Amino acid sequence: MPDITLTTAIALCVAAAAAGWIDAVVGGGGLLQLPALLIGLPDVSPTYALGTNKAVAVTGTSIAAVTFARRSPLDRRLALRLGALALASSAGGALLASAVDKRVLQPLIMVMLLGVAAFVVLRPRFGTAPTERVPSRRRAAAALLVAGVGIGFYDGILGPGTGTFLVISLVALLHMNLLTASATAKVVNVGTNLGALAVFTAHGTVLWALAAPMAAFNMAGGWAGAHMALRRGSGFVRVVLLVVVTGLVTRLAWEQWWA
Repeated sequence: MPDITLTTAIALCVAAAAAGWIDAVVGGGGLLQLPALLIGLPDVSPTYALGTNKAVAVTGTSIAAVTFARRSPLDRRLALRLGALALASSAGGALLASAVDKRVLQPLIMVMLLGVAAFVVLRPRFGTAPTERVPSRRRAAAALLVAGVGIGFYDGILGPGTGTFLVISLVALLHMNLLTASATAKVVNVGTNLGALAVFTAHGTVLWALAAPMAAFNMAGGWAGAHMALRRGSGFVRVVLLVVVTGLVTRLAWEQWWA
């Protein structure tokens, strides 16, 4: 465990709370939490920041998933199937993370996110229609492949924007409204976090003494964010989604060309 000042520890806990809130509403809390860890722990290998980030994130997503499951019309069977696939895929992605040139992938991700933002802006009713109670087998299979396998693998190998991609894919493939998609994404995101965390734990790259207090704040943020999303509905989630997508594109552009 590196030496960490009280000021740094408090700042990281505040960042964890904010990240938990963002993750609960629409995903993308890693936009704040991972950079905070990298800045707060400049003398530690980035691998430890990644591992600690997963240990913290899984707590906030878990409390948000439980909150949503109790109070929203969530298809638990589908969500659990997606989460199980995502867990295995994320672990596989984490094992291969060191072999991927992330600077090649980041421009592609930025283009995808800009497309998502444009789509949401140009289609005001996106994610506001009532959720289909029973999706067709073809749509369910596509969701399992894209959200469970594809995005799960992405979270393990790279990560930024996983929750956002999950929400968008669930709305597009299963015609969920944004609130139900966000609720389902939390369950899937628990799986992706657990899969990657298992790999980081096996490699001993988690700072548990720091992760524990940050996790408590992350859980508080996740609880507050889930309740706010449930109270305010899909319109509120839509606004937060656009803000998070903008932030994610900005961060990736900074890492790609200026960092």
